[in-house]
Amino acid sequence: MASRRGNAQSGRMGNLVDRAVRAPDALAMFTEASARLRELVPFDAAVWRTTDPDTGLMTSPVRTENLDDDGCAVYWDCELFAEDVNLFRDLARSKSPVASLRAATGDLPRRSKLYHDYLRPRGLADELRAVMRAGGRPRGHISLFRAQGKPAFDQRDSSVVESMLVPLAKRLRSFAEPGAVVPGSPGPGLLIFDSADHLVSANDDAVDLLAELPEGPAVRTALGVRVPVWIESTVIQARAIAQEHARGSARIRMRTRAGRWLVCHASCLRAADGLVTSTAVVIEPAKVSEIVPLIIDAYGLSERELEITQCVARGLATAEIAEQLVLSPHTVRDHIKAIFEKAGVSSRGELVGKLFTEHYEPLAAKDIVRQ
Repeated sequence: MASRRGNAQSGRMGNLVDRAVRAPDALAMFTEASARLRELVPFDAAVWRTTDPDTGLMTSPVRTENLDDDGCAVYWDCELFAEDVNLFRDLARSKSPVASLRAATGDLPRRSKLYHDYLRPRGLADELRAVMRAGGRPRGHISLFRAQGKPAFDQRDSSVVESMLVPLAKRLRSFAEPGAVVPGSPGPGLLIFDSADHLVSANDDAVDLLAELPEGPAVRTALGVRVPVWIESTVIQARAIAQEHARGSARIRMRTRAGRWLVCHASCLRAADGLVTSTAVVIEPAKVSEIVPLIIDAYGLSERELEITQCVARGLATAEIAEQLVLSPHTVRDHIKAIFEKAGVSSRGELVGKLFTEHYEPLAAKDIVRQ
């Protein structure tokens, strides 16, 4: 009987993954996966996030279920400024990227600032969080919550969630493939946040660029501009770096609804006494150098294949690539064949065009004739 139940659960899990990875975009994948996961691991609220694989910071799109958007700042303050448990940056490097709050605190969640400041005020008692990673890099986060009075997440719940992480991460990675080519606004957009992370000023370009971003949880502001939670969390990250609570950079890459890549960079401004007074956020079209690594990664190229692809982009012949990388010409040709298959191309020119040109809208802007 137990064996039959295990087989049934395994079949439902396989069906969940199969249906989710067939989704056309990340938000649709999150919607499908969440609806089916709830049947195997009951939860009362959830957040499904995409992350920038280089910084691990939340980016677009994000799906929230049964949670208020205004709690994002509280959540990320706990993540970045408190010495708490199950931090996403730690899970991204751990052997198992899944952990529950109550298990990590010995069923004493009051030890956690996240519980005091975020969960308990919202009637929640436990969080099961996971990092979707592929190629050793974080592609997304999952947060599942259970309400007060519900049982804590257990090891079985963790195992079920963990079994879906790699295929979902690989599918997230694939969404970086080139999309539609569209003309862009001039930019850059500029947003100014005060010391409490409230938006106080924005230029017209920023308002236009924000309007291009996907639907998702956002913070309402006095300016009438909705700030997506992934930009708000980047602002909080910049403040954490300035106050030496975090390292790295407060920088994410994000896509518009039309498929165009933007870069969002936050940095803190200081007064004469050295105190942080505000945070500036610049949003602008991404440069080729910032997006090509994502697109190459989307095709699942190995480190060696990446090196060879870069050589091909520089116009090196097979013999020159072999000499530079200390490989035989035959090995180089085998790698190039594998690269062509992964990228779905049949020539070097097509490869370079697909990876280095198609996604970069300024090279293909409308009303420009090149001879």
